[in-house]
Formats: sequence, structure tokens, C-alpha cells
Amino acid sequence: MDYYNTTNTDNDKIMITVHSDSENPLYQQIYEQIKTKIMRGDYPEGFRLISTRQLSKELCVGRNTVESAYAQLCLEGYVKSMKRSGFIVNNVSDDNPHASNKMRGNGCLQASAQRLSRQSIPGYSSNNPRQYDYDFQYGSLDPSLFPYSQWRRLTSEILSSNEAQNINYYNNIQGELNLRIEIMKYLGESRGVLCNPEQIILCSGTRYALEIICKLFPKERRTAAFEEPGYDGSRIVFENNGYKINPIPLRKEGVDIEILANGSPGLVYITPSHQFPTGLVMPIQHRTNLLDWAVQTKSVIIEDDYDSEYRYHSRPIPSLQSIDRHKRVIYLGTFSKSLAPGLRMSYMILPEWMLAQYHKLFSRYPSTVSWLQQQVMSLYMARGYWQRHLRKGCLKNKKKYDILLQAIQDQFGNRVQIHNHNAGLHILLEFNNGEQQEYLEEKAGQYNVKVYPTLPFWHQKENCPKNEVLLGFSNLSETQIREGIHRLNLAWF
Repeated sequence: MDYYNTTNTDNDKIMITVHSDSENPLYQQIYEQIKTKIMRGDYPEGFRLISTRQLSKELCVGRNTVESAYAQLCLEGYVKSMKRSGFIVNNVSDDNPHASNKMRGNGCLQASAQRLSRQSIPGYSSNNPRQYDYDFQYGSLDPSLFPYSQWRRLTSEILSSNEAQNINYYNNIQGELNLRIEIMKYLGESRGVLCNPEQIILCSGTRYALEIICKLFPKERRTAAFEEPGYDGSRIVFENNGYKINPIPLRKEGVDIEILANGSPGLVYITPSHQFPTGLVMPIQHRTNLLDWAVQTKSVIIEDDYDSEYRYHSRPIPSLQSIDRHKRVIYLGTFSKSLAPGLRMSYMILPEWMLAQYHKLFSRYPSTVSWLQQQVMSLYMARGYWQRHLRKGCLKNKKKYDILLQAIQDQFGNRVQIHNHNAGLHILLEFNNGEQQEYLEEKAGQYNVKVYPTLPFWHQKENCPKNEVLLGFSNLSETQIREGIHRLNLAWF
């Protein structure tokens, strides 16, 4: 049933309507309509609202309902209560310190949320928040691959179990033991990693793991060597922690060990199984030489095995940690590239000799990964779903990868070179005629396609080849990949 109020005038602008069968409470309906009329100017500054007694009578609602609506309007600064005068409308112009801020916030909420959402994506430029028909962004995954039904079932099962009460307590500082055991078994089988559960630490993303690592070393050893080019998201963590960055050029087999030896840093960060962004794979002899260097200089190697699950035409390459006999490697892994980046779940494996320092500094730090999500992931792995998910994801991304390479070959021909080595979720395109990154990105944008420059991955920007761009493909469908490459061909050639 509808009720109407035509107070002070018969003008429809003053009319208030409430619906008893609406999902919104009656007081909220009154509040929203009065607020709208104030902001629209129907109720100007100084206008006196109808009394709560009279409005409740005319609307046939309880007086408490009207009083609740008026109280909310007062709280937010739209009206003020004056003794013997009732409720008077405030000034809601731009210089009003109360209501105007509230209204501006409501009016911009959706646009701000969209803008901030885009800024949160790795590689997304906050200076250019437009959306594209085809976005070859690296890092986002195909939404159809996430196991929504299984995740819901396992979540429900855990919340219905006797263990659910543990959600009311702080987590184990290193993460729940059952999940660490599952990770240990998985890494032992798939990557040859040798460890025990006490060495595994769950983290809310690789950058948080690096934050911990940065604090484990004394200030006099705060120099970090990085692959050049390399992942800028990791490099910035060390910069923010006061580390001096020592960029080490890449050779065809990986980081240049001779140049590395001249600097003798305490830490070196590498991605040996699928170098980011070039896709290089470090051969076994070079790995052995790098480990020998670490032993001689008492340095520590951080092995970021960020997308080791995706090898499309060969078996996964054993990790560097698996051949480390002198405990000089910190191993980093993540579920962000294989399951979902939004879960914020990664892990690191510290050498045993570093655990004492870790516990000294972080014994009062609860795990930053949700207890519930850890339990779901543990069951997901223990029941075999994880391996099935990896097989499905690898097959689907292999098909996308092959389609991307075929489309580039068909459209671009011999005008480009592809760097990747049959793995991962991105490729690097090198343009044989020397086209510049800025030009390539701008022309692609004119055809509503987004590609990504490689300049951010270089510490020494002047050494960056200007004729390369990065293309990710995991978040695009097979049709979108073909159509996106077709548009790029129109844009560039």
C-alpha cells in the first residue's frame, strides 16, 4: 500500500511517498526522499520540515519511524534540530562542511570504485584508467577456471565442522600445519623442493614475503642484486626497505655471474625457471655456478618460482632449491598465477639456518592469510582437486598460447620476434623494424587494444630496448586473442 504526504503545498516536488511492501524500511524511504529534495533544492536552506507528529499521522506510520529518519538527516548534516522551531534545512552547497561532503562521496562512489579497482591491477596505469575491448594484461586469470562450486562446498564443510571455532583465534604465525604439509608434498613431487613444514611460511602475496625477507638481514648487508630486466613489483619492495639495488644484466643463460661477483651483494633475486619478462630458462650448469658463487660469498639467492606450473611443450624444470646442497636458496611460490590472485595466498621456504632469526623478529606476527581460506586450500589439495585444476588450467592456457603465437605469425609475419620459451602467461614481442614502445602503445590504444611497455622492468631505464612490448593472454578468451591481434595488425602495420 502507498501513503502520501502533501505538506505545506500541493506541489508534487514536496510529496513524500512510502511503500509498505518495499524491501527498504519505512524510515529509510522517508530519509532518502527528504535528502533528495534537499539536494535538489526543493527544500532550500532554512526550510522547516513538517513536524514528526504531523508527518507520522499523514503517512499512517509510527512516530518513531519518522523520528529515525529525521535523526539520520541530522547526523549527516542535512538538517538541524532547533528548540521550538523543529527541523530546519542546512546549507548544502559546496562549502558546507557536513552534508556536501557526504553527497559528493555518494555521487562519486561508483566512479571512484571503478578507478581504484583498475589501479589495483598490476601493470595498470593509473594515469590512463580507460577500459579496452582487448586488454593483453599480464596477471589476471580466466574467471571460468576458478573452481567456484568446489570452493563453496569445501567452505561450507569447514564451517560446519568442529574445527570452525578456530576462526575465532589468531592463526599460527607460519600458517596452518595441514596446509604447509600439503604444500611440502606438492613441491616435492612437482618441483623437487626439499624441505619440512617448519620451513614453510604462508604469506598474503609474494611482496609480503619479500617484506619479511628484507628484515631478516642486517643493515650492513642491505644490497640486493636483481636481474636486468626483472620484475619491478619485487624490486620496489627492496627499495622501500632501504636496500641498494645492483642491476645484473642478463645473458642468454641468465644473470651474468662475473658482474654479480664484482658486486658481492648479500642477496640476489632471480626467476630462473621462467625469467620475467624475457622468458629465459637458466641451464643447469649456470645454476650450479650461481650456487657456487653464493657459497663462496655467503650470499643468499631468492628463487621466485612464480609460474612454474605452466610449461606447454616440455616437463616442468626442477627448481634451483632442489639442487642447493648448502642451504643458500630462499624459495618463493604463489597460488596467484595458478588459482586466483584475489585469494592473496603465497608461501616461502626459508633455509633452516634462517628460522631462528625469523622467529626472533616475527614470533608475534600472526599469519596474514585467512584461516578459513587456508583450510579450504588444504582440503582442495588433499583431495586431489588441485592437481586436476592445474591440468585443466595448463591445457586451457596452452591452447590460448598456441592460438596467440599462430595469430601473431599469421598477422605480423617476420616483422616481429617472439620471446617466451613455451611457458607462462605472457610473451615478449620484439619489433624488427625498431618501432618504439610509446608509438606501439599509442597506436594500439587508438584501436581500443591495450599492450604493455617493458620500460618499468628496467632499473637502468636508458638500457631498455625501445622496440619491445609485453602481451599477457590468460584473461582473454580464444576469440578475443584472435580479434585483438587482428586489431593490433591494423594499428601497427
